[in-house]
Amino acid sequence: MTNEPDINLSNELALAIRIADAADAISLPYFERQNFTLSRKADQSEVTEADRNTETAIVELIAHHRPDHAIYGEEHGHAGNASSPWKWVIDPIDGTSNFVRGVPVWATLIALVHDIDGPVLGVISAPALPRRWWGARGIGAFANGRPMRVSDVSTIAEAQVSVTFNSGWDHVGGTAALVALQQRAYRARGYGDFWQHMLVAEGAMDVAVDAVGVAPYDLAAIQPIIEAAGGMFTDRLGQATHLHDSAISSNGVLHDEIIALLVGLRQDPTVQVFQVFLDVVEHGLGCFEFAPVRGVNPLEVRLEVLV
Repeated sequence: MTNEPDINLSNELALAIRIADAADAISLPYFERQNFTLSRKADQSEVTEADRNTETAIVELIAHHRPDHAIYGEEHGHAGNASSPWKWVIDPIDGTSNFVRGVPVWATLIALVHDIDGPVLGVISAPALPRRWWGARGIGAFANGRPMRVSDVSTIAEAQVSVTFNSGWDHVGGTAALVALQQRAYRARGYGDFWQHMLVAEGAMDVAVDAVGVAPYDLAAIQPIIEAAGGMFTDRLGQATHLHDSAISSNGVLHDEIIALLVGLRQDPTVQVFQVFLDVVEHGLGCFEFAPVRGVNPLEVRLEVLV
């Protein structure tokens, strides 16, 4: 990591935790009372005044305590010192769709990112669960104040995986490979958003595959926590970054195999047939006799496309 004379990660982590306290004090009452106005952004994702007000409070605290740092938030964009090598990246409420429906799986995500070294610390606070995770390079990873560590599961057949499907995986031709991964795993679930990654950091899950289409503020706080817990965090092609549109976390032992499956299976003829099936179903173009069980040999598919 680049040595900066004006930074002490222990102090920065302590500040991030205090900021999370302040964020919880704003967001949780909104959630408990469900007294907010819901609107939609240009991409049709939900946003409430709880999102905006929480981010405003976070930005004000960072600007007060770290006036020389840059800030980037989901709701209000860029603020602070744009020339700083240090940037705070925040998502005031990750999981707004859960928040507005009364589902307690949502969190405030706070990260400190260096322009060369990437995310160096993260705090994820989910007050409705209630759970809080944090981690930093050289300091370790913690869940509600207790040290946490990824699992040592070494085979996909023994692994518990969490997968978030969305249309983005269809667009990159990866849905069939995700299905195959789930079928090879011991158990598959869909916890979603930040939670699936934090379960990997705790060792409760072994692999988490996020949606395609995520943004830096969705991922910046997750990466350093996973890494501090001994795991690996990359995009779907295996690059260790929070800047791309996909994210996979694992216990590290399984990571290369997971990436190889997701990339390699897209070239597998059987999986390609399954992807055609999914594409045609989506567009209502055909009828099928289909047995989508990986390991059944051969995989019998009859496809009649109506033209």
